[in-house]
Amino acid sequence: MPTRLVDLHTHSSVSDGTEAPAALIASAVRAGLDTVALTDHDSTAGWAEASAAVAGTGLTLVPGMELSTRLGLNSVHMLGYLFDPAHPGLVAETARLRDSRLHRAERIVERIAADYDLTWGDVLAQASSGATLGRPHIADALVAKGYAPDRSAAFGGILHWRSGYYEPHEAPSPLIGVRLIRDAGGVPVIAHPATRGREPNVSSEGFEALVDAGLLGVEIDHRENTTAGKARLLELARRHDLLVTGPSDSHGDGKPNRLGENTTAPDQLDRIVDAATGWVPVRG
Repeated sequence: MPTRLVDLHTHSSVSDGTEAPAALIASAVRAGLDTVALTDHDSTAGWAEASAAVAGTGLTLVPGMELSTRLGLNSVHMLGYLFDPAHPGLVAETARLRDSRLHRAERIVERIAADYDLTWGDVLAQASSGATLGRPHIADALVAKGYAPDRSAAFGGILHWRSGYYEPHEAPSPLIGVRLIRDAGGVPVIAHPATRGREPNVSSEGFEALVDAGLLGVEIDHRENTTAGKARLLELARRHDLLVTGPSDSHGDGKPNRLGENTTAPDQLDRIVDAATGWVPVRG
C-alpha cells in the first residue's frame, strides 16, 4: 500500500497564510497530500470553506487551530485538532486573543510610522476580510512599501524584537491552552517547541505539567526545530507516550515552507482521531 501523506499544520488567509481556505485545499491536492489540517491562528473561520472545498477531491481535512499561548517571554503555540468550535471557553479566549493581536499590531504600526512611511491602511490592504490581523500583515505592508524584500527579511529587520518597534501580546499560559482544547473535546499538540537552541522553549518540568494537564502530542519534524532540539523532544515524547507530528507549517507564499515538506505518520493521525471527541475529519 502507498504511504498516506499527512500534513497537520497549515495556514490560510484567515490568519497569516496567503491562500484562501479553498485555494489551500486545491494546493494540498496538487501537492499529492492525502490529509491536511487547517490550523489558522486563533480562528476557526476557515473551517466551513475548507470543508466544502474537499468534496470530491479524495482529500481528508482535519479542522484545527494554532492557539497562541505565552510562557514568560516565550511564545508557545498550541495546536488543537478536532475540537468543538462552538465551545464557550475556547470561543471567548480566541476572541480575546484576536482583539489583543489587532491592538498590538496597531501599536507596532504607530511605532514604525514614526520612522517609516507606513500607515494602518497599508496593513489593512494586505489582509483578507475577517483575517486575524498580526505582524505578518505588517511584514507584507513593509514589503509592499519597499522596506524589505520579503516577509522573512521584514521579521529579521524592522519587526525583529530588538528593533525597538516590538510589542508583546497577551496570551494565556500553555497550561490554560491545553485545558481549553481538551475541554472542547480536542487534541492538543505543542507546536515547534525547539526553535531557540538546544533546549525546548518549555522545560522538562514544564512538559510534565502540560502532560498532566492533558497535552497529547509534540511537533518534532518541523524545519524550525533544531537537530538537538528534535532529539530532546523525541526523548520527551517517548517518556510521556506523546504522539508525534511532523508538518510543513505552510503559509502559501508567506513563508518558504512547502506543503508536504514534512509529514506525519498515519498511525499518529489515527491516535489524534481516536482521542478527539469534539469534531471529526471531513473526508472528500
